[in-house]
Amino acid sequence: MALPTRQTRRPAPLEGTTQNAQPWLMLALLLLGQFMCLVDVMVVNVAMPSIAASLHASGASLQLIVGGYTIAYAMLLITGARLGDRYGRRRTYLVGAGVFTAASLACALAPDSQVLIGFRLVQGAGAAVLVPQVFSIIQLTFTGPARARALSAYAAVLSAGAVAGLVLGGVVVTANLFGTSWRPVFGINVPLGIALALLVPRLVPADAPASAPADAPCSIPGSIPGSIPGPTRRLDVSGLLIAAGSVLLIVLPLVLGHEAGWPAWCFGCIAVGAALAVMFVVVERTVAARGGDPLLNLAVLRARALPSGLVTLAFTQVGYGGLLFAFTLHLQAGLGQSALRAGLSYLPMVTVFGLAGYHWRRLPAAARRVLVPAGLAVSAVAYLGLAVGLHTSVGALTWTGLAGAGLGLGLSVSPLLTQSLVHVPAARAADASGLLTTTVQLGQLMGVAAIGSVYLSRAAGFSHAAAGRAAASAGAMSGTACWLAALSAAGLLAAAVMVRGVPSVTPSPPSPPSPPSPPSGVVSSPPQPSTGLTVSGSAAWLASTANSVPSSRVSVSQATRGSSTVTRRRTAACVASAS
Repeated sequence: MALPTRQTRRPAPLEGTTQNAQPWLMLALLLLGQFMCLVDVMVVNVAMPSIAASLHASGASLQLIVGGYTIAYAMLLITGARLGDRYGRRRTYLVGAGVFTAASLACALAPDSQVLIGFRLVQGAGAAVLVPQVFSIIQLTFTGPARARALSAYAAVLSAGAVAGLVLGGVVVTANLFGTSWRPVFGINVPLGIALALLVPRLVPADAPASAPADAPCSIPGSIPGSIPGPTRRLDVSGLLIAAGSVLLIVLPLVLGHEAGWPAWCFGCIAVGAALAVMFVVVERTVAARGGDPLLNLAVLRARALPSGLVTLAFTQVGYGGLLFAFTLHLQAGLGQSALRAGLSYLPMVTVFGLAGYHWRRLPAAARRVLVPAGLAVSAVAYLGLAVGLHTSVGALTWTGLAGAGLGLGLSVSPLLTQSLVHVPAARAADASGLLTTTVQLGQLMGVAAIGSVYLSRAAGFSHAAAGRAAASAGAMSGTACWLAALSAAGLLAAAVMVRGVPSVTPSPPSPPSPPSPPSGVVSSPPQPSTGLTVSGSAAWLASTANSVPSSRVSVSQATRGSSTVTRRRTAACVASAS
């Protein structure tokens, strides 16, 4: 039976919650679900070779095991957040956690790679329903200093979760608990999911009914009084189906083509997928013109710097997703390293990425304007250094190349997000965030599909002898690194176009405002369930942008009704949030 549709009411923000422990216990519980979804991406990345050996999975199957989660997550994220608006955020969080936990158990018990791929898709769908509720509840529950502390904890969990996933995946797979190899990688989610199911109803307040007056106390026991009704955005089912079909028809041939010898059907599917992408644009514009709620409102692309910023972001994320997939296979399947050692190998890149992404605003204003092209130039040189170093052995040049790639990403991604949003008005903040989020997730997915296929095609001649296998893998990874450098160079050209539309001095982010009725999702503090494959401080921004996208709808409606002063403050908050 379908759930009853209703408008949810926003709880009154908590300004001084330090004396009451329950809101902070609630925050810890919500962040546990976020942590679970993020860690799951990274541990699977490290566990790929063990999964391949245990299930006799092909390279294409590994790409779908990693990318299947991202496909479902990217396609359903905005819809998942609208479900929270529509049916209640606590209820939706519990449903997402339940689906994710059940799918994790099924993944742990999967008898073959096909079953594992199917339940990875279900996992991604569960994460897409769970993750948006976390940021929304934080924005609706806390304000002032309390909100700043909550968002700091949120960003810390995102960054720590990515690193913990790499290390934890290596530890679990290497430990081979009870001879189960990679299966505990998924099994660890089950007790966490059970804990969420038991504790969330006790610690997270229920959403108050929309029928009550705005100034009336909430009638649901345990809910927070003083909530305000807000509009519920409709689900764009047609746009979702067209977008999902387009993505699948493009990604699947890229994944399967290299093993099938690139038959004609691969190119036919890609052509149909491209036609569906054009159809998606037409449908979304039609829905918006009729006053509906499109999945992605493409009118925001009229903002200067945003289109070229999205292109630049796409190139960086394709390279980043492809690097994590291909280099992990090279370390374990090619060089025979343990899962733990492979996970620890990313720490130099992660560390430099985080430091650069956090401290870039300390540079002079004139330098900040050209940081994106400079960062992409550093990435291109780093990937070329990685290509040269891999021809010999995993030594100093390889680690320098990885650290350089982290530096380039840290210098480019966070400024890129800031500069892309400079000209976006407050009323379009949610739409811009939706495009950024979709670009991040689909970019990483295309990296796994396209760059992963480049590596697997080049490494197809693996020798059974360790020395021959290592040499073949090194050659394949070296050639793949050259493609990564080419992607950075292409991103550099797009970034040069974007910089022309950016003011000479990008506004410094002011302290987040605390309006009388708190916005439910001004694009703030941030990506990957990234949710996805993102790591470090800059990637934490990306992941939390994904979470904040759909909840921005309330602040958009407020912005259109509010005074010009509030609009300017929210625009500033939108720009500041990207850093």
